[in-house]
Amino acid sequence: MSTHDLYTIPAELSTWNVDMAGSSRFTWEYDDGRDRMLALYQKGKDKQWDSVKRIDWDLEVDPYNVLGMPDNTIAIYGTPLWERMDDRTRAEVRRHGAAWQFSQFLHGEQGAMICSARIVESVPDLDSKFYAATQTMDEARHAETYARFLQEKVGLAYPINEHLKALLDSTLSDSRWDMPYLGMQVLIEGLALAAFGVMRDITTKPLPKQILAYVMQDEARHVAFGRMALRDYYKNLSEAELREREDFVIEGCYLMRDRLRGRETWETLGLSRAEVDEAMTSVDQSEYLRIFRSLLFSRIVPCVKDIGLWSPRLQQAYADMGVLEMAGQSLEALMKQDEDIADKLDAERFAAEEAERHAEVSETIAMGATS
Repeated sequence: MSTHDLYTIPAELSTWNVDMAGSSRFTWEYDDGRDRMLALYQKGKDKQWDSVKRIDWDLEVDPYNVLGMPDNTIAIYGTPLWERMDDRTRAEVRRHGAAWQFSQFLHGEQGAMICSARIVESVPDLDSKFYAATQTMDEARHAETYARFLQEKVGLAYPINEHLKALLDSTLSDSRWDMPYLGMQVLIEGLALAAFGVMRDITTKPLPKQILAYVMQDEARHVAFGRMALRDYYKNLSEAELREREDFVIEGCYLMRDRLRGRETWETLGLSRAEVDEAMTSVDQSEYLRIFRSLLFSRIVPCVKDIGLWSPRLQQAYADMGVLEMAGQSLEALMKQDEDIADKLDAERFAAEEAERHAEVSETIAMGATS
């Protein structure tokens, strides 16, 4: 089956070609490297995993209740529009909402794969090239995983959202080598990591929980990589150069915020134009989504501050978005939590499998003894 058969909205049949500028940089210095970057590279090698083997794909998923989350997490829940819907339409709302969210995760992972490959090409330091090469493999695995989840378990997909596409376009078409870091490692990865975390912690379904936890274990390293590289580089930039990066961050954050509205899902459900507008008003006024949107910036805001982009006007932009308080979040604590949750999930799964094997062996021995 072609993925295009799953798309609710016709996607471009041709590839999306982004004209990229800038240089591919070689270095002849093979011995010098930052200890912390090389340690992260070693961790990236040690933590490689196979989605075919690590994830239990035999677990069933109800496509009309993918995450098992309560209906009050739906923006239109309790509104007159929701009350007018029958059970079948509400089930479609759940299905399309999950399909849209995981589709954007999928497209974002492909974007991350291309951006990390771009970093391998363009970054001047060999230790950064080494780590970005491991990240490229990570992102390929993530895209593979989300594609399989949508194809086999959800059966529905959405094309890339226009706001995510615009940010990827800006990130990849910029000739400066640090922009793929800033656009992808800090903004897109930061927001995705927070979104994965909210869903991982709320979902009651084991398969999406596995996928989100294991992907997050990788993504925590990726954000750390961006912080290390940019923090070192931005110390030496002029005020004018820093201002250009801040402009990019502000525009990118607004794009990421607006991406969350997901207007195309409501248009696809067969609602009238007036009902789509009614749904979008509910999205903008939803208290749950306001909290969710704020949590999504829990990784971005402290990271932006940490790398040295923290002028009064950038702080004001975050205040206007209602996310300035996220600057106090501890990225180290959040990343350790991501690592620990994935390891705990593995331990619980493998302990249960080991117990099942012991039970089977004991049963077989008992049968032999009585025969």
